[in-house]
Amino acid sequence: MRDLPGPPSAAGAHVSVRRRPHTSWRRVLGDSFRMFSPRREFRHPVMFCVYVLFLFLVVLTLFPYAFPDVARGYDPGYYLSVTVILFFTVWFANLGEAIAEAQGRAQADSLREIRSGVRARQILPDGQARWVACDVLRIGDTVEVQPGEPVPIDGDIVAGAALIDESMMTGESEAVVRESGGDKTSVLGGTRVLQGTVRMRVTAVRGESFLDRLIRLVEGQGREPTPNELALGVLLYAFTIALFTVVVTFVYLADFTNIVVVSVATIVALFVCLMPTTIGALLPAIGISGINRVARANVIAKSGKAVEAAGDLDVLILDKTGTITIGNRLAVQFVPAPGVPMPELLEAALLCSSVDETPEGKSIARLAARHGAPVRRVEIGSFKVLPFTAERRMSGIVLSDGSEVYKGSLQAMETYGAVLPLDLRRAGAEASRAGMTPLAISRQKKALGIVLLKDIVKPGIKDRIRELRTMGIRTVMCTGDNRLTAAAIARESGVDDFVAEAKPETKLTLIQAEKAEGRLVAMTGDGTNDAPALARADVGLSMNSGTSAAKEAGNMVDLDNDPTKIIEVVSIGKQLLITRGALTTFSITNDVAKYFAIIPAIFIAAGSAALPGIAFLNLMGLSDPELAILSALLFNAVVIPLLIPLAIAGVPFRPSSAIDLLRRNLVLYGVGGLVTAFVGIKLIYLLLAWLATLPIVQAAGVFVAHALPLGGL
Repeated sequence: MRDLPGPPSAAGAHVSVRRRPHTSWRRVLGDSFRMFSPRREFRHPVMFCVYVLFLFLVVLTLFPYAFPDVARGYDPGYYLSVTVILFFTVWFANLGEAIAEAQGRAQADSLREIRSGVRARQILPDGQARWVACDVLRIGDTVEVQPGEPVPIDGDIVAGAALIDESMMTGESEAVVRESGGDKTSVLGGTRVLQGTVRMRVTAVRGESFLDRLIRLVEGQGREPTPNELALGVLLYAFTIALFTVVVTFVYLADFTNIVVVSVATIVALFVCLMPTTIGALLPAIGISGINRVARANVIAKSGKAVEAAGDLDVLILDKTGTITIGNRLAVQFVPAPGVPMPELLEAALLCSSVDETPEGKSIARLAARHGAPVRRVEIGSFKVLPFTAERRMSGIVLSDGSEVYKGSLQAMETYGAVLPLDLRRAGAEASRAGMTPLAISRQKKALGIVLLKDIVKPGIKDRIRELRTMGIRTVMCTGDNRLTAAAIARESGVDDFVAEAKPETKLTLIQAEKAEGRLVAMTGDGTNDAPALARADVGLSMNSGTSAAKEAGNMVDLDNDPTKIIEVVSIGKQLLITRGALTTFSITNDVAKYFAIIPAIFIAAGSAALPGIAFLNLMGLSDPELAILSALLFNAVVIPLLIPLAIAGVPFRPSSAIDLLRRNLVLYGVGGLVTAFVGIKLIYLLLAWLATLPIVQAAGVFVAHALPLGGL
């Protein structure tokens, strides 16, 4: 194959570090006004009601004489004030959603720079190479990437090894190794090869790669409301319908008593203030920002449902290797069987491990070579490799002369027919109790000895698991190790339970059993054998460095390849749910305070003689009915932009029990919402009363009175 010159200049486009997203306020303001489209507003039932009432009052304010039966008690200045406040109420709701979407869009723009102009060196079936645009690549095509070149599209390395710079995707400056064989074969489009030349098989087409999915995710394109969000929306919708019935009944009651004439503007103000407009306005921003926080944590979530489910988790199934322990087990010691020379054991270990592409196999080969293992030359084609499988739990090599050299778990070796001496069994049991994994090595069913593999528990994992326990999440470690080794790792890491000698179907069975009891289950994994369990779990977090099957099966992919990231995802999910609950509590208690402002104000004009029992409801001492109603309506609008930063950033989350969280929400956002509304409405009332005395405001009122109604001029 002839070597190609470098790609066109655009192919070298590179972003060394993901930039901090920048929000364009001009675009945010434009989007907030474009969201006044009826089709866009219809998606949010509560705010859609406010939107319809706003349009209704616009018509009624401009053309009151066209509706003489409706426009009773018409006061042009009062009607115009209510209409303007309703406009700002809807606009503030749109503004919160626009800000949340703009943050995701800015992050997506920086991600697009990663892949701009990238081309690929495609290897044709005849071995020739050609430069092609990434758009023409198809799944299964072979692409070669050399040092200094960007990876054009997602794929699995089929030949070679390379040092990969993933900083433009993950923000981490430390490069990672990806190589053919094992589970560390997957590479992402947009990353860059620093050292080594690799050939990769394309696993995604342009537009469906993980980078494309991440861009769509953070932009919020096609974002579907989560189940809890839909449920809350239905509840708010039902509450609005019930409130509408109450308000209509209230109007007929006022007419029947003939005590006071309630204007349409006042009815609209009462309806809007008592509706849960605060949470209705902020609900989209809360959902979008939750997804954005997951994206900023370098996790690709395929749906908002997965993020929300993470906040409701009951059980977390953790794979041991790479999650609880650092990862690849290292060979640390050889123990020969009685009467077996160490060189014979080392030779057999090197022979059966030199054809083993797994990290453990390479570690055994390196340790045997360091101990001076004699090298036996084997001609290509004169042997057969028996790869490791979860069912067989052993691997090895069969030579052309019929001799067999295997390594595997002690139980697998006994099933195979090898006889293990008692001393070797004792050494294996002692190693297992110490948290190490013993592998027996045999030739022709004769046990030659064992090699000990050691796992190292990740620093800080015990504290993270303790946090999960505080949140009410039970942790289960699932491992293929024997029970003694699993028990030692479980004690050291602090997990609640463990399953030893697990096969792929064991993890799947465990998830199904937990879900059958009504629990939400999460799992992490990176291998092809984890794919069925990842697909079945409510939250399946697969590693970016894992196989394509694992990434497709899970509903989340961690770009940082940190299996403990599931703990951070759980925190984000809980923060999403807590934020929604806290602002819902705040909105409802706000409505209680507005009730004590508007209902007494409606009957203030009738005087205490007509309704002697109504005076005690006027807790805030509001004497002017129109100013009281405008104060409550204005507070209802102003509180929305004040809460937008909290909705986007999320309520601060500390690991604690559900009871503690409920108590904190009721005190901070329940009582706090009630007090805030009482104080806020009173202050706005005093401000409006002072403004009403200013000559310029009085002159403006006279102008409005003469300019409106237009329909009567």
